[in-house]
Amino acid sequence: MTISADSGPRAARRRAPWPPLPADAGVTVVIPTRNEEGGIARIIDAVRPHATEILVVDGRSTDRTREIAAARRARVIEDTGRGKGEALRLSFTEARGDILVFIDADGSHDPGDIPRLVEPIRLGEAELVIASRTRGGSDELHGTAEQLLRYVGSQLIMLAINYRWRVHLTDSQNGYRALRRDVALALNLTSNLTTIEQEMLMKALRLGCRVEEVPSHEFERQWGVSKVRVWRLWWAYLWSLFRNLF
Repeated sequence: MTISADSGPRAARRRAPWPPLPADAGVTVVIPTRNEEGGIARIIDAVRPHATEILVVDGRSTDRTREIAAARRARVIEDTGRGKGEALRLSFTEARGDILVFIDADGSHDPGDIPRLVEPIRLGEAELVIASRTRGGSDELHGTAEQLLRYVGSQLIMLAINYRWRVHLTDSQNGYRALRRDVALALNLTSNLTTIEQEMLMKALRLGCRVEEVPSHEFERQWGVSKVRVWRLWWAYLWSLFRNLF
């Protein structure tokens, strides 16, 4: 089930500014990595049935992530290690598919949801499709002070975005999503951090792109250690919000 960002007569008036994709549009699954040797092989194997290309963008791992990914027949490139945002932006120019799917390497996302993320784009119904943890549930947003901060902060940001563009979305932060590659290139994203997800959403809405959500469950990280510390990045999320909101 997909859920449109729009509702009522306003949804009927919106038209996509992008030409139809070819019937054989390829799907590049993009996996940003940094020291994910514990699970990268399993992620690659799990996404393979849904991808025409698997692109691992590595942020200068010091373990065997790149070697393992290459052995599993993924295409591996390196960024300069500035963060997840840099990895995603690099994938826009390096990917060969017309549709990009971004998935984390820590096992928190269900690769089985990829077809549901891609379908609205293939059907010409959306340019950006986000996997919503609000609609699908999360094992990562409850239980600790940092998780509470993460949840409350993300909901406040989502509220501001919804009011600004008069949409009804539930998850601006989840990195699990699908996006047309030509739209990705047109967004002129600049973030090097995990703030790139909300920047992507806001700039897509500004361009008049159609955004949909599909329910998707977020699991606890299956291996490795998270590199994100929300209490260190709150200022970056607020700056990204205010810079792109108007």
